[in-house]
Amino acid sequence: MSISPFFQELRSAYQAELDDLNSDSEGHDILDKRLAEKRQQLDFLLQMMDLNPEMVAVVLHQAFEFHEPELMAHFITRDADDLLSWEALSQGVRIAPWAQAMVNQILAEPVGAWFMTVAAALEYMHGTPMRAGWSADAQSNDADADEDLENVERGDHSEQDEEREAREREEAGNAWMVEQGFDSKE
Repeated sequence: MSISPFFQELRSAYQAELDDLNSDSEGHDILDKRLAEKRQQLDFLLQMMDLNPEMVAVVLHQAFEFHEPELMAHFITRDADDLLSWEALSQGVRIAPWAQAMVNQILAEPVGAWFMTVAAALEYMHGTPMRAGWSADAQSNDADADEDLENVERGDHSEQDEEREAREREEAGNAWMVEQGFDSKE
């Protein structure tokens, strides 16, 4: 499975934003304090939702619970012009009670529903270990096959199992999307 270039770029920017908020100049962990400050600035931050969603999405850090990870795994493979609606994506997402008022405020904005899908994807990617096979610039299938053969020869099946699991998640996500009435990605 590969993350779309759109989400790959946003993922890096989101991680950098969280890293910037994480500690002060003396190395003390102050993420919670800085997130609280950002959340109080939501009115101002809403102006940046469509241009810099990663800078605003941090206000919803740890606000999502993903009970349909196959939906999210499928979603992050989509390009910017092919995203699911918040209505469809929210079927697999639960919002923490502390964040509900912020989500309601965000959804009242013209690009709020789009932003919520992006914020959910960023949080999903942040909380999910991304394997090498998930990157947009993954090696070719021939190189992967050679690596699999080397792993088998060494008795190392873990990477092969991870790749198989990633393919199974992608297939399950695609099947779920077809069940919801969307076209198959294949």
